[in-house]
Amino acid sequence: MRFYVVLLVAAVLVYGSAKATGLDYMFFAGYIVLQYVALATAWNILGGYTGYMNFGVSAFFALGAYTTVALDKLWGLPLPVMMLAGGLVSGFIGLGMGYLTLRMKGIFFAIATFAFAVVAETFVTNWDYVGGSSGAYVIRPAKGPLFGSYIEYLFILMLVVAVVSLAVARWIEHSRLGYGLAAIRDDELAAEATGVPTLGLKLIATTLSGALMGIVGAPLPFYITFFDPAAGFNLAYSVNSIAMAMIGGTTSWVGPLVGAAVLASAQQVATVTISSETNLLIVGVLLVLFVVLAPNGIVVLAQGKWRGRQ
Repeated sequence: MRFYVVLLVAAVLVYGSAKATGLDYMFFAGYIVLQYVALATAWNILGGYTGYMNFGVSAFFALGAYTTVALDKLWGLPLPVMMLAGGLVSGFIGLGMGYLTLRMKGIFFAIATFAFAVVAETFVTNWDYVGGSSGAYVIRPAKGPLFGSYIEYLFILMLVVAVVSLAVARWIEHSRLGYGLAAIRDDELAAEATGVPTLGLKLIATTLSGALMGIVGAPLPFYITFFDPAAGFNLAYSVNSIAMAMIGGTTSWVGPLVGAAVLASAQQVATVTISSETNLLIVGVLLVLFVVLAPNGIVVLAQGKWRGRQ
């Protein structure tokens, strides 16, 4: 209970700090940082806890966003409802993808998830109802339903999603589900031999991970207002999510939080001061540095130094 209270207090402080600046840009930039906190955390449920490298992040993310585009065009539902719908769609597709691919391991599973992203992009590109290859415009209201600007509203929604993602990740880590996933990561054959229902646990992880990614992606059309396949199925989402989790550390819920906070913040600063084109360069340089200097991530490195001082 103490953890959840601290998490809520931290969320209030994050919102208060952004609000205190009086700049809408802080909500623009903060939205992206929070988006990657939630996305890296969602990826880590399968990629870190279970050890299955998922390169299909952009597919789940984009499918959540396209769910919003379709529902907004059809009914114009409240955004939180469309976010939940995006989570349901991506979670269901994650379950199906997992059932078809989780019998593969290592590089074969990674290639299968990448192929899934390609198939999903091809399907959406040929779906005229959501704009197809030409894309679709989404009208963003000037004011939020409860707050000042709509960007502030989007920031708060993503802050809630990030908090929920971290809470879910920590709960998994300290539950029987988490122990089972850790056993699969360490030695799947041994885990299966001792009675761990490996396929069932992996399907749960894939479903939860996909659902969270879909929820994260759902508000994006209102954030950028013009949404096309290139914006949703951008490989940068997959690369950033994996790099952030690995830089922070994949064995704990803290790792993706730290990695995303460091890397996404650096990218936002570089976007303003240099160019947005340097974002992937920053990811590549930092990833190489941490693979060499701290292969287990910032969190494990910090824990090792702390224990060494005791």
